[in-house]
Amino acid sequence: MKLIFTQGPSITARLVVFVALSVVLMTMDHRQQHIESLRAGLSVVVYPLQMIVELPGSVYGWFSESLATRRQLQEENASLHTQNLMLKAQTQKLQSLEVENIRLRELLDSSFQVGQKILVAELLSANLDPYQHQIIINKGELDKVYPGQPLLDANGVMGQVVHVGPYTSTALLITDTSHAIPVQINRNGIRTIAIGSGTINRLDLPYISNNADVRPGDLLTTSGLGGKFPPGYPVAIVEAIEHDPGQSFAHVTATPTARLDRSREVLLVWPGETHALKPAAAPAGDASGADAPPVATEKTP
Repeated sequence: MKLIFTQGPSITARLVVFVALSVVLMTMDHRQQHIESLRAGLSVVVYPLQMIVELPGSVYGWFSESLATRRQLQEENASLHTQNLMLKAQTQKLQSLEVENIRLRELLDSSFQVGQKILVAELLSANLDPYQHQIIINKGELDKVYPGQPLLDANGVMGQVVHVGPYTSTALLITDTSHAIPVQINRNGIRTIAIGSGTINRLDLPYISNNADVRPGDLLTTSGLGGKFPPGYPVAIVEAIEHDPGQSFAHVTATPTARLDRSREVLLVWPGETHALKPAAAPAGDASGADAPPVATEKTP
């Protein structure tokens, strides 16, 4: 019996077809977001695997905390007690300034914004290779997370959400080479843009003129321009300044204030949802209202 063998397309032809198909899919995803639903579905499937991968680290952290020595706990307790006393002393001063500011704003018929709505999230994984600085957190659409949402830690701005799934979200860190954030020098208000350098502990500020008043140690905060990041949050501290007479701009680098490679918990911020404080009405018989305490009222976005 004679066997007839058939030969399919060559390996080169298959490679060309798959490359062309990949380019078409990437173009459709970038321009029309057709694959966003597929990505969300895959994130649901991958979520249990991410939890399993994260489990050894969580178990190790739990054992490390459980087996901490009594002396370490005592030292930590003493340190926290000292910090608590210092923070209480600072809070007393801030409370008096806050009340005074509220009363002054009442004369201008305006409210005092005291903060944004926030949500605590935990890191599931991190990708810190030179070409992509991204993290995955355990909050998603079910928690009303949205693309472009600011991400913070206890020390400053970390980045913003770029992809949202039902249970998890992907965030781009401020040190990613594709990320840029409007900032201003806290000391004098000079505005510029901080761009990711691809290095986890450095930001570049390429648009500061040679004669600008910028010094090492200056704090950079969000300027609020662009509408994504609320103003006033710390971003980085100026590290080094190099002046080149042949160039219009100085070469300025800064160190992020956020612990981008260490933070395990992050904060999601809703910039449009704030709370306002207004002084309470003066009690009967006291027209000045000087002793009336402030009352917190909620302001819709």
